[in-house]
Parts: sequence; structure tokens; C-alpha cells
Amino acid sequence: MPLAEHNPTRGLAALLFIVSALLPVPQSLEASQAPQAAPDGMTLYEAGCASCHGSDGRGAPADRIAFEDPLPDLTDCSFASREPDADWIIVSKAGGPIRGFSDVMPAFEEAFDDDQLQAVMDHIRTFCTDRAWPRGELNLPRPLFTEKAYPEDEWVWTTGVNAEGAGAVINELLYEKRFGSRNQIEVALPFGFAESPAAPVGRDAGPASDWGVGLGDIEVGYKRALVHNLATIFSFGTELKLPTGDEERGIGEGEFRLEPFLALGQILPGDGFFHLQAGAEFLGETTEGFWRAVLGRTFTSGEFGRSWSPMIEVLGSADVGEGSRSQWDLVPQMQVTLNTRQHVMLNVGVRFPLTDSDARSTQFLVYLLWDWFDGGLFDGW
Repeated sequence: MPLAEHNPTRGLAALLFIVSALLPVPQSLEASQAPQAAPDGMTLYEAGCASCHGSDGRGAPADRIAFEDPLPDLTDCSFASREPDADWIIVSKAGGPIRGFSDVMPAFEEAFDDDQLQAVMDHIRTFCTDRAWPRGELNLPRPLFTEKAYPEDEWVWTTGVNAEGAGAVINELLYEKRFGSRNQIEVALPFGFAESPAAPVGRDAGPASDWGVGLGDIEVGYKRALVHNLATIFSFGTELKLPTGDEERGIGEGEFRLEPFLALGQILPGDGFFHLQAGAEFLGETTEGFWRAVLGRTFTSGEFGRSWSPMIEVLGSADVGEGSRSQWDLVPQMQVTLNTRQHVMLNVGVRFPLTDSDARSTQFLVYLLWDWFDGGLFDGW
């Protein structure tokens, strides 16, 4: 049997392989091939932030800084937990004026990249040690009807106008106040103009109508966040409506109403979100169940611009009892932030009745929302 022919090329290749394996790897090449270490948020914070904000997050002493603007206490959970990471990073990246804050907050865009800024943010989050406070990421866009699970500090003015049938312009001024880590109280004052039939005057007079102003049923409410993590929040609440309204004009029910409910907020991939609320309304001897669901997504104009949140809201209700019929409504809407700080918002929508549309009117709705904890109504424009 003949021997295999000797191949000098193969021998040379084998020799080079053995030699290369024994030689040390150049340091520059070794570094480029090694996995990159995660940014050290504490070290970056000390280098770029601690001179003003203090190593402990409480702010440097006044005699060590060259400006008079007060520094926030990053250990105060009531302050530090409210805003999502993205808002903190935008201000750190582009400077205070990008969100209508002081220009003493510099821009770190040239010093830190996005991963490093996120690492700094992760370190800042450690200053608040009470995990009972829901994170600001869970403060999802507010629908027109569905109660959010997140506790808030807001003023909201809502106006609804009937598009057909008996005329009505109903307003509601809502005040919400957060207390503690999970709780919220609210007071709502509804009032409006409504049309009611009036007797014709004179023999040949046609149908007439009478417009009047009236107070609606004042509402007081309480809400508490029960469970939350970085993507989900689940709450319980109850509302008591007082019989202060003008029942003859349809701006009130004339009886006390109690409405306990459960509410869920869920962050979805791709800046999407979902709200769900279910509860019951007890009115005299009548009990009505209700359920509301909202699906939406937030878009941003550029990296630092205003936010647009289109939503589709579905409303359902039915009296509890045999033979009761459900009522359904569809409410497409759009919320948009109005100012640079993004704590003043507008929402415009239309409520379409899907059942009993011959007896129930389509409604045009709009609200103006002011998140007053983030600053004055005229701040940050």
C-alpha cells in the first residue's frame, strides 16, 4: 500500500498554529476581543454629579456650589420615584432647559453615552430605599373615562358636549392629591348647561326649549396602589357621589351612589400601554356593573419633543339582574403634552354609543390636565 505523499504546506501551517498558540496575545487585541464591562454607575455619578448633588444624593452644601438654585434631595422618595428614567436621562443628556428647568443643570451628552447615563440613573435609584413608592414609568397616559391605577397629583378640567338630541355642555373640575407612597384622594365638582323641554308659548308657537345651568353630583374618592413592579400596577378605589345635582336637567341622579372598583395599569412593548377598570355602582336598590379598557401607545416628536398618545377606550355597563341589557361605547382619543416640561396635557376624543344609539347621544370630549407636583401651570413652556 503506497504511503501518503508528504505536503510541506500542511506542515508549515501546523507549525505556525502551534507557535501562535504559545505566543502572548497583544494587549490591544486582547482588550478589543474581551467582553465590555458594564458601566459603573457609582463611579460615573461621583465623577459627573456628586460635586453638586452630593455623594449621598442630598445635595452639596450651599457654600460649596456657585449658584443659588435649590438642589433636589434624591433620597426623598416622594420626589425621586415620580419621574421615569427617560425623563431624568433627557435632562442629564441635554441640560435643564430642555424640560424648562434651570440652566445650572449642565448637559452631559459629550461626557457620557446613553449606556453610561442609564448606569448613573440606576445608581440614583438606590438613594430611595422605600420600594413601596410606584415608579414614574407606571404613570401612563390618562384616558377620558377609565380610572388609572397610579396615584397622582393633578388638576383636570373635562368638558363634554352632546352632538345630537337634547343639548348639554357638562364640565367637571377634578382635584387629585397623593399622600404617602400608595394613596390618593380626589374631589370632583361637575357643573354644566343642559336643555330641557318647555311648554310652547302662544297658539302657533313651535316647540321651545329651555337652557339652564346646574350643579352636578359632587364626588369624593380614595385610591390605593396594592401591588406594583416595573411594568404593572394594581389598585383598589372607591368613589362616593353626593345627590347635589339637578336631576330634572339630567345633571345628577338625586341619590347617593357608591362605586368601588379595581384598576390595572400595564406597560406593553414598544411604548404601548393598557388600562383596565372594573367595578360596581350602588344606586338605591339598583346595582350596575361597569368595565372599561384602554389600549394605547406613546410616540415622541424627535428625541426631546412632545409626546402623542393615541388611545382606544371601550366602556361597558349593565344592571345586575335577570334580563338586563349591556350598554357599550367606543371612545377614540388622543392625548398630547403641551409644554416643554410635559406636565400640562390635552386630550380630545369622541364617545360613540354602540348600543341604544337612538336614545343616547354621541359626545365630543376634551380635558386639560395639569400635573401640579411637577411645577406651576405656567412653568416649563
